[in-house]
Amino acid sequence: MNSSMINPQILGEAADWLVQLHSGTATPSDHQAIAHWRNRSAEHAQAWLRAEALLGEFRSVPANLALQTLQRASRKEGLSRRQTLTRMGLFLMAGPLGFASQHMPWQQWTADQRTAVGEQKRLQLPDGSELLLNTESAVNIAFNGHERRVMLLEGEVLINAASDPGARPFIVETPQCVARAPGARFCVRIHGSRSQVSVLEGLVEVTPLLLSQSATLKAGERQSFKLDRFDSLERFDTRALAWDKGMLLANNMRLDELLGELSRYRPGVLRCHADVAGLRVSGAFSLRDTDASLRLLSDTLPLKISSLTRYWMSVEPRV
Repeated sequence: MNSSMINPQILGEAADWLVQLHSGTATPSDHQAIAHWRNRSAEHAQAWLRAEALLGEFRSVPANLALQTLQRASRKEGLSRRQTLTRMGLFLMAGPLGFASQHMPWQQWTADQRTAVGEQKRLQLPDGSELLLNTESAVNIAFNGHERRVMLLEGEVLINAASDPGARPFIVETPQCVARAPGARFCVRIHGSRSQVSVLEGLVEVTPLLLSQSATLKAGERQSFKLDRFDSLERFDTRALAWDKGMLLANNMRLDELLGELSRYRPGVLRCHADVAGLRVSGAFSLRDTDASLRLLSDTLPLKISSLTRYWMSVEPRV
C-alpha cells in the first residue's frame, strides 16, 4: 500500500496520536489507546509507520527539534496538530521520500517483542507460526480475522509461516516493503535504507511501499528493496543462512564484511584496518562466542587483534 492509498482522515489521526505521544503529557491510557488504534487495520498500521518515520526525520532535523517546531507553530498560528503537520509537508502525500526508513528509538523500546545485542528469541504465534528474532531486533504483532501481520521495526527475523485454515495471508511489513506468504519459511532483514528478503521454503510476494508492482521470490532467492526500487535478484545457498544455529558461514567473504556481521552480535566497537579489509575469508564462525571467532581469525590469517577494552577492538595486519 503506498501513501496515496491511505485515507487522509486516518493519516490525520496518526498525526494527532503521534504528537500526543511525544508531548510529554501522554498517560498510560494514551499508550494503550494508541496501540489499539494502530492495530485496528492494516491501513492504520501503515499510516502510523508513515507518520512516525516522517516526524523522526523531518528534513534531517533531530526528532525533538522537529517536535518543538511543530508545537511552536501550532501555538503561534492556532492550528491543530494535524493541520500543522499537513502544512509543514510531513505526510507522504507530498511525494516519495528517502528518509522514511528511519525510526525513533522509542519504537523499538515499546515494541511487542525485542532482543538485545547478541540475543536471539524464539516466539510461537497463536496460528502455529514461529518467529526467531535475531540480535538487536524488534517486532510488533497484529493478528485479526482477516490477516496475520508482523511489523519488523529493526533488525532481522526468521519466519516459519504456517498455512491458515481461513486463508488469512501472513504479512511481514518493514519500513521499505511488505512481504506476503500464505505459508513459507523466509528471513527478513532491515539494513539501513533497504530491506532484504531471503526465501528458504515456499513462495513470498514482496511489494516496495511506494510501488504497485511486486516480485515473487522462491526458495534460494534473495532480493533487497528500497521504498521505490527493486535491487537485483540474487541466488543463495539456503544452507549458508545459519545464524539461527548460532553460526556465520563465510565463503570467500571480505574480512570487513565478516567483521561487520560479527559486530552485530557483540557490544562496543569492532574496527577493521583498511590494509586487511579486502582479505578473503572462508570458514564457520561462532556468533554466540565472537571472541572465539576473532581468535580463529588471528590464528589462521596474518592478523592481530588489538584492544583497549573488550568493547573497543581492532583487527589489524600482523607485522
